[in-house]
Amino acid sequence: MTEKIYNKLVRDLIPQVIERAGHVPEVRKLSDEEFVSELKKKLVEEALEVAAAESHEKLVGELADVREVLLALYETEGVTDAEVEAARLSKLEERGGFSEKLMLEKVIEQDTVGA
Repeated sequence: MTEKIYNKLVRDLIPQVIERAGHVPEVRKLSDEEFVSELKKKLVEEALEVAAAESHEKLVGELADVREVLLALYETEGVTDAEVEAARLSKLEERGGFSEKLMLEKVIEQDTVGA
């Protein structure tokens, strides 16, 4: 018998998937505070998987995972689409978007006179 330690947030049906594979999952329900913390960790995990996606199909699947985590965060933290869209539009107005595909390579800081 082998034991693998995961200690990570999983989707609701993963314990049943593990059982159908003939294994025994050990799970516990997280507190609200733990859940938010684990969702944030999961978002980073999923974002890294988006970065590693090497095909369109894989990218779509990983983006779906990111969206699922975001939706859970929205619900748990009481965030609305309207709030996020307003923040997005504000940042778009102030800093622009990504349509120009710009890479900032360096900044040459000018010495300030009389500083």
